[in-house]
Amino acid sequence: VINTKINAMMLSALFFLCSRLAGPDVFAASASPALLKAKQEAESKGYVFFTSRDEIISRAKKEGKIRALTGAGLELSLPPTTEAFKKKYPFIDLQAQYVGGTDASQRFLLEVKAGAAKDWDIARAATDAYGDWLPHLWKVDILGMAEHGVLDIPLQMIDPKNRNVVALASRFSVVVYNKNLVSPAQVPKSWEDMLKPEHKGRKFAADIHPTEVAGLVPGWGLEKTLDYARKIAAQEPIWFRASAARPLAALAAGEIPILLFGANYGSTVRAQRKDPLGVIQYTTLEPVPVRITVEEAILTTSKNPHAALLWLEFMASAEAQSLIDQHEPLVASVHRKGSAVEQALRGKKLSVVSWDDHARSQQWIAKITEAYGFPRAE
Repeated sequence: VINTKINAMMLSALFFLCSRLAGPDVFAASASPALLKAKQEAESKGYVFFTSRDEIISRAKKEGKIRALTGAGLELSLPPTTEAFKKKYPFIDLQAQYVGGTDASQRFLLEVKAGAAKDWDIARAATDAYGDWLPHLWKVDILGMAEHGVLDIPLQMIDPKNRNVVALASRFSVVVYNKNLVSPAQVPKSWEDMLKPEHKGRKFAADIHPTEVAGLVPGWGLEKTLDYARKIAAQEPIWFRASAARPLAALAAGEIPILLFGANYGSTVRAQRKDPLGVIQYTTLEPVPVRITVEEAILTTSKNPHAALLWLEFMASAEAQSLIDQHEPLVASVHRKGSAVEQALRGKKLSVVSWDDHARSQQWIAKITEAYGFPRAE
């Protein structure tokens, strides 16, 4: 038994030594024909492709560190996911930092464009500037490697067109109401219910920035969504522009009976957990507007791109997604089976703002804003 263990250790050491001396060719030599073909196809399109996860880990060990930025949606889960990653990969020194808000994201993008952000490996490719980010992201075929099992990432979490961006979270819109102000009969059963005369004249609140309304376009089409936006504006809602926390607090205080647009599932459940009287309730209307978010990718200037690949893979894993659900809460990817969002939406008709809709979503938002009648002096 002892001799067998010694031989196994010697073989393992010999393989590691050979891999260090021979470089990536030793990994490629053992790849299947399908993997080699995928690698050739990826490289012909300008992408980097690894045929072996062992190769990625070997290169990551040489790098030994990661500097990652993440955006809104992963702030609270960052400490536990960082700790879990370090346990899995103790040879990598990970420093992950949260950068929240549109302004901060835009400032960092300007730094990247100016070549002043070379110390960072991973950044969030924010939805509202997605096209501007793409030229600054490492062209590595994450999708291809996931398709062939080199990386363990659900395929739907990866941009199918650009192939190098991973969306780590999801949000879906809910209609929130104060149960002391809204009777069971008044709770809407459909989006059209909010157009009834009983809801006219500052009887509900809606966010001026129509992100959630734009989420209806994949399910309804643009023209129907614009028509609905005009009818909502005619209902004379209470308009606001702020994070969900403020209108949810106003709703809990009895200042707003219904919050139609402006709160998602995660923020609502978080508010419910802080509501001792249990007045905050919500309903989910179909089609349910769902959008992917927290899009992350590796910068072209990354000094530790292989370690960064392991971070993206880990954040898409069931372990990390569960931690995100526990600490954010409830914003993990709809495409990770078992996540809170995936479970909450099972069996429901969805309107998903997909990867293909990224470029169009800002146009939708602009048209819906115009349909609302904004900007205007009031």
